[in-house]
Amino acid sequence: MATEKNTEALIIAAAKKIFMQKGLAGARMQDIADEAGINKAMLHYYYRSKDKLFEIIFEEAANSIFKVLSQILKSDLSFREMIAAIVENYLSHLTQNPFLPMFVLNEIHQNPERIMNRFRKTGHPPDVKAFVAKVMLAQEKGEIKPTDPLQLLLNIVSMCIFPFAAKPLLKVVSGISEQQYNRIMEDRKKFLVDFIMAALQP
Repeated sequence: MATEKNTEALIIAAAKKIFMQKGLAGARMQDIADEAGINKAMLHYYYRSKDKLFEIIFEEAANSIFKVLSQILKSDLSFREMIAAIVENYLSHLTQNPFLPMFVLNEIHQNPERIMNRFRKTGHPPDVKAFVAKVMLAQEKGEIKPTDPLQLLLNIVSMCIFPFAAKPLLKVVSGISEQQYNRIMEDRKKFLVDFIMAALQP
């Protein structure tokens, strides 16, 4: 049993690496088998298709992101602390799973119902109503100026996700290395919170 679990963990780690490098469309089962150091027949024994393998990895990553997000929205954090926690959660998880943004964007365009079903299967679908309630409460307290909660949510998510969706172009245009890119994403955590709060000053 331990050997099977080790092999499964090895395959998952290899698949993540290949999906990060080539995306879902460009990845091949042979690539994953080679990266894991096993033959293709063994890979198919554990996982019959790359789509099934990707689904497992996606659900694991999405569950991690939205589980934390759900905890943030249920907490008693101040408004600024909530925004900081949301930004930290998105940027940290996307740094670990940079293939997610493009996959989600492709799914949204090809089959939006399927991507929502994937989110629901995580057990922690995005709680937009809870976010809206937090924003409205902050407005009532005079902590932030009147703002459309959904526009604010779109801005936060967009500013977190776009640097990962545009990562290849950003690196080519700016000439930065992988290490420099990661440092920029780390610095972005504070930058975004300051930027968002400055825009919401009453």
